[in-house]
Amino acid sequence: MATTQRELTIHDTVRMGPPVAVRAATGAWLLAVGAGVAESVLGVIGALDGSVAWGALVAQVAFRAIVYGGLFVVIDKYFRLGRNWSRQLLAVLLGVIGMATLIVGPVVWLLGNGDFSAIDVSASFVAFAVIRSVHVMAVISGVVLMYQPDANRWFKR
Repeated sequence: MATTQRELTIHDTVRMGPPVAVRAATGAWLLAVGAGVAESVLGVIGALDGSVAWGALVAQVAFRAIVYGGLFVVIDKYFRLGRNWSRQLLAVLLGVIGMATLIVGPVVWLLGNGDFSAIDVSASFVAFAVIRSVHVMAVISGVVLMYQPDANRWFKR
């Protein structure tokens, strides 16, 4: 029985994949974008009661589909492979602007009245709160992981 294995020679190159920090950051970014998609789905379900005009709802869904799709491509095709511009893009778009959009609403509510007794603790509220918490933690993790020393070396090569 013949084998298909051969010995490596000096002319062979070994392709090394991204370091653990980059793989973990990639997972965190994909989780963050997935959580954004899940939040959007919950928002659409909540808006189906007629409180939002159909045109506005369709425009919002189309815009988010383009943004989330673009982010998935950037994360998978460029960030994971070590393109430094993608790391900077994710840091600004998701780490700064995205995080601001996630926390501004709750902070304004908390500073405005913060009446916890007025919260309607329904299944949809709990689902949204859990998804939002996962979303925030994934963004924080993604930012921290993509600036670890191993990740810095990966993006500088």
